[in-house]
Amino acid sequence: MSSKKVEVINRSIKYEDYLQVTEYKLKHTLFKGGFSKIIKREIIERGHVGAVLLYDPNLHLFVLTEQFRPAAYAAMYSSLWDDGLSPWIIECVAGVLNEGESPEELCSRESIEEVNCHISELHFLYKYFSSPGCLTETVFLYCGRIDASNAGGYFGLKEEGEDIRAFTATPEETYQMLEDGRIMNSMTMLAVQWFQMNGDKLRDLWLGEGT
Repeated sequence: MSSKKVEVINRSIKYEDYLQVTEYKLKHTLFKGGFSKIIKREIIERGHVGAVLLYDPNLHLFVLTEQFRPAAYAAMYSSLWDDGLSPWIIECVAGVLNEGESPEELCSRESIEEVNCHISELHFLYKYFSSPGCLTETVFLYCGRIDASNAGGYFGLKEEGEDIRAFTATPEETYQMLEDGRIMNSMTMLAVQWFQMNGDKLRDLWLGEGT
């Protein structure tokens, strides 16, 4: 049994709307032994996320999205960002899981809603915490096989305020966007970097050329 333990003193919901903010009072074991003092932290809970980098191995193209992100706009008020920051963010397809929905089901659903592409195969990449200091959100990240022959256009659910541009890009063009700082969200950065290292093997596998 692990010697690492957590003792929750109290848990209370402080705010609940699009996000839920929960206050925890807890203590945990220390590496040198014993317990920490009681710590009070506000934790943001917004559900968990499925995300998928869409790729057509036949055409050797990604399908990416671009959409306005309010939090990126709010970040522009920080002096740490220069005037070149755009709140229209280039991303892979992603969404928050519904109750009882699997990450794989989410990726298939969001791929239709955001870019009108059907996923024929999914390859799991990573599971990770977005920001474990304050968020419970876990991201389940995949690469999904699609047919990009007719990809591109404008999509999104109007009732959710979505306005999404879908577009295709070669891996080389996408790597350059990453290098130039035009891709700035972690799930897309991780997926593209994974593909830089492993994409040839995945393409061979999906085209039936793998051993």
